[in-house]
Amino acid sequence: MFSAFSNILKIPDLRRKALWTVGLLALARVGVFIPMPGIDVSVVQAQIEQTHGTAYGRLLGILDMFAGGGLRNASIFALGIMPYISASIIFQLLTAIVPALNKIAKEGESGRRKIIQWTRYSTVLLCVVQAVIICSGLQDLRPGGRPIVVGGGGPLFLAGAAITLTAGTVFLMWLGEQIDEFGLGNGGSLIIMVGIVSRLPVALYEVGKQFDPAIDSTSPAAIGPGQLLLLLVCFVAMVVAVIVVTQATRRIPMQTPKRTPIGFRQQHFLPLKLNASGVIAIIFAQALMVVFPVLAMLPWDTWRAFLAFFMPWAFPYVTIYLLLIIFFSYFYTAILFDPKEHAENFKQYGIFIPGIRPGADTREYLETVLNRITLAGAVFIAIIAIVPQIIQYSLNVSYTVSDFFGGTGLLIVVGVALDVVNRIESHLLMQHYEGFLKGGGRIRGRRGI
Repeated sequence: MFSAFSNILKIPDLRRKALWTVGLLALARVGVFIPMPGIDVSVVQAQIEQTHGTAYGRLLGILDMFAGGGLRNASIFALGIMPYISASIIFQLLTAIVPALNKIAKEGESGRRKIIQWTRYSTVLLCVVQAVIICSGLQDLRPGGRPIVVGGGGPLFLAGAAITLTAGTVFLMWLGEQIDEFGLGNGGSLIIMVGIVSRLPVALYEVGKQFDPAIDSTSPAAIGPGQLLLLLVCFVAMVVAVIVVTQATRRIPMQTPKRTPIGFRQQHFLPLKLNASGVIAIIFAQALMVVFPVLAMLPWDTWRAFLAFFMPWAFPYVTIYLLLIIFFSYFYTAILFDPKEHAENFKQYGIFIPGIRPGADTREYLETVLNRITLAGAVFIAIIAIVPQIIQYSLNVSYTVSDFFGGTGLLIVVGVALDVVNRIESHLLMQHYEGFLKGGGRIRGRRGI
């Protein structure tokens, strides 16, 4: 392992890519600490602390996680790179659903460039809309009697804030594309991952502040040695479980009519991922579950008692949340993989699955296998999504700490890390250097979020 890391510095191309990646990510982190003009940062942080533990505070925490702390610091990168990721996901879904976009996507390099350009335009539009909505709400907030917006705001503030936040996200989008071209890994995913990992020192500080070696593990006031050991074991177990499930694939054997000189058919495999939707299912479910807390904040006395049953982590809320994750896992997997299209392609090129007839039988077989493995992956993702809350309430830690034990943060960090390791492994093996795995094995990483 250590020799593999030392070999990275011996390959000029890999060394250059690594330095580019580190430098651009450092530049992205600098912008998180540049405050937006006209905003009192201390008041913003006080407001976030005041709402900590509420449904609104949970929403702010998720947004701040994807922004890498930019929202808490009221920085020029407060929106983060999520508008670009959202636009990319939207066009990915539209490409699979809308025939016209699907046709353009199949035009090759020219079609891909058109989709990318439209994604950029959509990112700018999303940024402007989000910036205006957020800054309009900030003008009316006065926690403790102090206004968040210096001078009360107004049209000029809204215009300047929208331009500033949009420019910040566009700059992050440009950094991500530079990492894609000159660095290692998916740029947008790496920016989000670094933002999530940057919260680790804060989490460790909170654990250290709560730790008291003089108490036992049952004390509700602090973290004892037993709880600390249990936290460590749970963290290692969750990381290992996420890696195993992220890497897990069902290999469908395929045979081609082409014969080798000794007369045997060549056999290949169609890999079907156990967790094809990745973190997308959780993101979609969280976006919809925000509706209940928002509706509860409205002055609807008739519905307030009913909506109280759907407050965060009540039984109905958790049930609907888990069902939405499973639904979106199936939905996104169906968008990514079409059994009918694959069956037709197999039949056209003479490829067949041993023991399965080409055509309709192949389609039904692929659908059956895909439904089974998607259910297993969806249930795992649903469990991962609620583990942070279980850790938080059972082991007496804050959400900043428990968030590293599951949810979107852990899935993103593990997925992106595996992708980077896979790319480095490929470079090392191509240059005939010893890789991270002995025996010539490879790590099959993910492609970003």
